[in-house]
Amino acid sequence: MFEYFGITSIGMGASLILALAFVLAFEVINGFHDTANAVATVIYTRAMSPYRAVMLSGVFNFLGVLLGGVGVAYAIVHLLPVELLINVDSGRGLAMIFSLLAAAIAWNLGTWYFGIPASSSHTLIGSILGVGMTNAVLNHLSVAQGVNWQKAIDVLLSLIVSPIVGFMVAGLILVGLKRWQPFSRMHSTPKMYVPPEQRVDRKIRKKPPFWNRLVLVFTAITVSFVHGSNDGQKGVGLIMLVLICFVPTHYVLDLAASPYRIERTRDAAAHMRHFYQRNQTQLSQTVPPEQTRIDDPSQPYRCEVARTAETIDNLLLNLQGISTYRDLGDMQRVQVRRDLLCLDDMARRVGKLANIDGKEKSDLDALRKDLTATTEYAPIWVIMAIALALGLGTIIGWKRVVLTVGGRIGKEGMTYAQGMAAQVTATLAIGAANLYSLPVSTTHVLSSGVAGTMVANRSGLHGGTVRAIVIAWVLTFPAAMVMAAAIYWLAAQVV
Repeated sequence: MFEYFGITSIGMGASLILALAFVLAFEVINGFHDTANAVATVIYTRAMSPYRAVMLSGVFNFLGVLLGGVGVAYAIVHLLPVELLINVDSGRGLAMIFSLLAAAIAWNLGTWYFGIPASSSHTLIGSILGVGMTNAVLNHLSVAQGVNWQKAIDVLLSLIVSPIVGFMVAGLILVGLKRWQPFSRMHSTPKMYVPPEQRVDRKIRKKPPFWNRLVLVFTAITVSFVHGSNDGQKGVGLIMLVLICFVPTHYVLDLAASPYRIERTRDAAAHMRHFYQRNQTQLSQTVPPEQTRIDDPSQPYRCEVARTAETIDNLLLNLQGISTYRDLGDMQRVQVRRDLLCLDDMARRVGKLANIDGKEKSDLDALRKDLTATTEYAPIWVIMAIALALGLGTIIGWKRVVLTVGGRIGKEGMTYAQGMAAQVTATLAIGAANLYSLPVSTTHVLSSGVAGTMVANRSGLHGGTVRAIVIAWVLTFPAAMVMAAAIYWLAAQVV
């Protein structure tokens, strides 16, 4: 089997299996934390039985991963600088993968054990930033060069802003339900504003009113779907990094890419050359000349703006007459990917220059999409493996997080109306993030939404639980960064 992937040693094959197991273990734990949030309200309010809710969530998580694309997956991957991505098949690249996964798994397991709804997204991103900055130090570069900081800032802002938005929007939805005549306490049954345990005590039917139940089930489905299309993609990106590390000749490019897609890539490179020729004057005034180093096979490959024309020429030469990437040699595939990633990185940097016309920037963004179409992909088996891992995690560990989200955030149990408001908010927030390929935390969006409804309902917040969630929110980034950096530093000494 390993021969099919070009792996000739048992040791390398075992390392590949171990690395894939690490990624899938991370996704199973992600199911403990994040997918459990998707069913927390529907289980706590007894709108569905735990078994049915978990199975339904698993199905729609699977569909979310399957249909969600790979935008978020590669938003995570591109937190690492392009120089590290194009050399990810080196020994240090392997150490990087194991280090960030080990740190993320350790932190997630610890917070899950104590039932704290910590964010797998925060953990993973913190681990990536940790290994990126450590890699810069090991290569005697500035920390600023260790991470794609522009992408990191975008990601961090989405993770910080989304819980705040969730808190406010969920609270406003609950207030709106109470004041809107059809749902007010005076003009309709107050059952939707009563916690489930109180209804049981009063010997009322255990299940919520029909319309409340319908909304709760529907929003549990939508939260599961958008969770799969956001959080599930993070695992997809990690598996692709692992595969490129171990079997680059098979996974650096999409070998199933159609002749039309390859032609689009080739045309994009040609148009990129025309772009640089048209804007040569502006670029020469803004982009500082770089000292082109002498090629040394023992040194990591680096992208250089000064060699853009050469990179385009090399790419077009390798793609000339090619209708399938299978026609390329092993080293040609690696070189084509390097050229494509370098051109995309250069285009990103040039697109931020102030003296480039707005129309030209728009064209440049379109060219970037065509350039990366055959490098930013995922085989169907990768997507299915991640979806199954998420579902398995939900089945194993949902109880701890469900109890925390449903009954321990507020001083009173969550009502049906609060569950509806929190889940609608989570669906809208995560769905909007997916449109812009931004990773967000399902855990923090939903738990902050529940907290917002508790405040709006004047129920009060349970200080101990909220304090634990906030502390986990604040500490996750630095803790994951330090753990991943320390592990990577030690591993790099051995490699």
